[in-house]
Amino acid sequence: MEYGWSRDMEYRISKRAAGVNPSLTLAIDAKAKQLKAEGEDVVGFGAGEPDFPTPLHIQDAAVEAMRAGMTKYTPSSGLLALRQAVADKFLKEQGLTYKPSQIIISCGGKHSCFNVIEALCQEGDEVIIPAPYWLSYPEMVHIADATPVYILGTDETEFKITPEQLRAAITPRTRLLILNTPSNPTGTVYTAEELKALGDICVEKGVLIMSDEIYDKLVYNGTEHVSIASLSPEIFEHTIIVHGVSKAYSMTGWRIGITAAPESIAEAIGAVQSHSTSNPVSFAQMGAIAALQGSQEHMPLWLAEYKKRRNYAWERLNAMDGVSCVLAQGAFYLFPNISATGLKSVDFATRLLEEEKVAVVPGIAFGSYDHMRISYATSMEQIEKGMERMERFCKRLAAHKN
Repeated sequence: MEYGWSRDMEYRISKRAAGVNPSLTLAIDAKAKQLKAEGEDVVGFGAGEPDFPTPLHIQDAAVEAMRAGMTKYTPSSGLLALRQAVADKFLKEQGLTYKPSQIIISCGGKHSCFNVIEALCQEGDEVIIPAPYWLSYPEMVHIADATPVYILGTDETEFKITPEQLRAAITPRTRLLILNTPSNPTGTVYTAEELKALGDICVEKGVLIMSDEIYDKLVYNGTEHVSIASLSPEIFEHTIIVHGVSKAYSMTGWRIGITAAPESIAEAIGAVQSHSTSNPVSFAQMGAIAALQGSQEHMPLWLAEYKKRRNYAWERLNAMDGVSCVLAQGAFYLFPNISATGLKSVDFATRLLEEEKVAVVPGIAFGSYDHMRISYATSMEQIEKGMERMERFCKRLAAHKN
């Protein structure tokens, strides 16, 4: 008998892996890049990635670290200096006290979310996810063999859920509530009062909170980011914060995520990570220290530019046939409602890319058939061009309806 690879061999994929849907945002971005490579003039509104370069002092810190020999393993939960820098950030900005042992540095914000859900959830557990949601949350819950339970926010509530909705969704099996403020995909920012009401219910019912705060610095019009963990000692003990340097410092490719948690949870997450990725990249961690402790001069400039782009795109969208859009107060996304065009989100996005070479992410990726996500983390020139094309597309749809 001969051994080796056979063209007819069938490979059994685990049920867990077979049930995971690939990221639609990455798929849309890849399709847009493919069309560009083929010579098409594509406007891409798909990627959730700042278009600004990583600030130079952060780059320099990583380069200097590499040249100094910082290219080996670090502790699997991250460098002590970085974990202390993160603890200092939370104390300074939100009044939260963490020991470095309560901080885990991971391979990106997505990895931080994955670690939390893997460490806390199992078969039989339910995880409450407000919708619209970041598309990876449900997939992570499925991978942990738990069950996602959705609460729907609407345009009328600026996509926020209410305490009444949360209370009605909680069952004896509820393990975790996932909150994301500022939000991807909607840009929603909860107030302190709104968060306190949700947090008090979680404390009463013994439900943990995963608070995804990676867009904390990207807020507009005087809006303030408030961490739910800061609103009472009891809520603090029920909250795990996930964070990272990707969005505020344009470090998406550096893959540095942050988790801050009660000691026992941090220990469990650290154990999971030690057997999956080991440590985050050594010299990228030095860049993250520079990001947190160094100059923040870029932020006002970036925020002013984002706000200008947001306002322009929002006004253009609301002037289009069949489109209405809530004015987002954070992150760098708009989530326009396209239901009045007569198309659902996938058909709208597919035809818009085919007919006008504009790439958006269909809202169904985030739990809505009636919306699409537009990232304004791209140049004003691209936004103007994309809005012109989208307006032309919507006019054709309206003409055909009539």
